[in-house]
Amino acid sequence: MSEIHLDRVTLREIRLPLRRPFRISSGTVSDRRILLLEIRDRSGAVGWSECVAAEQPNYSPETVDTAWLMLERWLVPATVGKSFDGPRAIHPHLEKVARGHPMAKGALEMGVWELAARMEGVPLSRLLGGVRDTVDVGISLGLQDSPEALAQEARAALKDGFRKIKLKIGPGEDYAYVAAVREALGPDVPLMVDANSAYTLEDADDLARLDEFGLMMIEQPLDRADLLRHAKLQARIRTPICLDESIDSVDRAQDMLELESGRIVNLKPGRVGGFAPSLAIHDLCRERDVPVWCGGMLESGIGRGHNVALASLENFRLPGDLSPSARYWERDIVDPEWTMDSEGRVTVPRDRPGIGVEVDEERVESLTVRREEFMAGSSVS
Repeated sequence: MSEIHLDRVTLREIRLPLRRPFRISSGTVSDRRILLLEIRDRSGAVGWSECVAAEQPNYSPETVDTAWLMLERWLVPATVGKSFDGPRAIHPHLEKVARGHPMAKGALEMGVWELAARMEGVPLSRLLGGVRDTVDVGISLGLQDSPEALAQEARAALKDGFRKIKLKIGPGEDYAYVAAVREALGPDVPLMVDANSAYTLEDADDLARLDEFGLMMIEQPLDRADLLRHAKLQARIRTPICLDESIDSVDRAQDMLELESGRIVNLKPGRVGGFAPSLAIHDLCRERDVPVWCGGMLESGIGRGHNVALASLENFRLPGDLSPSARYWERDIVDPEWTMDSEGRVTVPRDRPGIGVEVDEERVESLTVRREEFMAGSSVS
C-alpha cells in the first residue's frame, strides 16, 4: 500500500432535491442537505465521500452543521498535510483528535479509503475485502397516509423487483399498516419494519402483535441508548430485533451480543465512524453468526458507492437499503447513476477503481451552497 499524503481537503454543502418527500416517525425530508468531501493526495489522486448526518438531530445527535464544524475546526486541520501508512491509519488518528462525532469522522475516513483505492487502481470493494459481484437490494417505504396507500406502495416495490421491503412504522401507525401490506403481498415476501426508536418498553404488547406477520426483523424499536430494554423486549417477542442507531462502535456491537439485545445488525459505515470500525463490527458479527446488512441514509450516488463496496463483504447476508439513484433523485451527482437489475440486484463495480463511478463535478458545483478548502497551514472559503 502506497503512503498517503493528504495535500488538500475541500468541504462542500449541496442541496439535492428528493423526487418526493420521505417521512419517518421523527420527521419528513423534502430535499437533502449533503456535506461532501473531496480529498486530494499530493500525487494528484482524488477521493470523494459524503457525511450521512441529517439536517435535524432526530436520527442522530449529529447534523450537517455540527459535522461541518467538527471537520472545519478540528478534524481536517489535524489531518491535512500529514502522511499516513494506508487508510487504516486514519481512524485511530481521528480518535485521538476528538471524542465522538462518528459521522464527521466517518466522512473523512471513508474519503481516504476511496482515495487509497484510486491511488492503487483497484475497486474500493476489493480494498475492503469484498467478495460479491452483486448486492441484493431492498427498499425502505416511508410512512403513508393510510394502510391502503402503503400496500399500494409495497405492491409497486415488489413489481419493481426489490428483494426486501421495509416499512417505516410508529405508534398508531403499525399493526393495521403491516397487516394491509402482508395481505397484499402474501406470506412469503421478505418484509420488515423500522421504528426509528419511536416506542418504549410499555409498547411491548403492541410490538408482539407484529409476530403474526412473519417479519424478517423489527429495526430499532426503542431508544438508541437502551440496550437493556431492547434485551427485555427481545425476550418477549419472536421477531428478531435489528439494531441500527444503537450500534455506533464495535464495543456497542459487543454489548448487544452479550446482552442479547438483538439478533441482526444494520451496519451503516457513515454512522459508525467509517470503514475501519465497520470491518471490525462485520468480523465480530461473522464470528458470532449474526447477519449484518447495509442500510441507507438518503445518500447521493457518492455515499451509495461507499455502501455498495462495503455490502460486498461476506457477512452482508440480507438485502440492503441500496436503492438505485432514480428511487430518490431526479438526477444524481455521479456518472453512471446507480441502477438495479430486474432481479433486484446492484452490480458491484469490481472492474473500476474507487467507488466505481465518477463524480459529476459540474453538477456538484451548480448545487453547492457552501465551500471551504484546506491545504497544509491554510484554508480558503
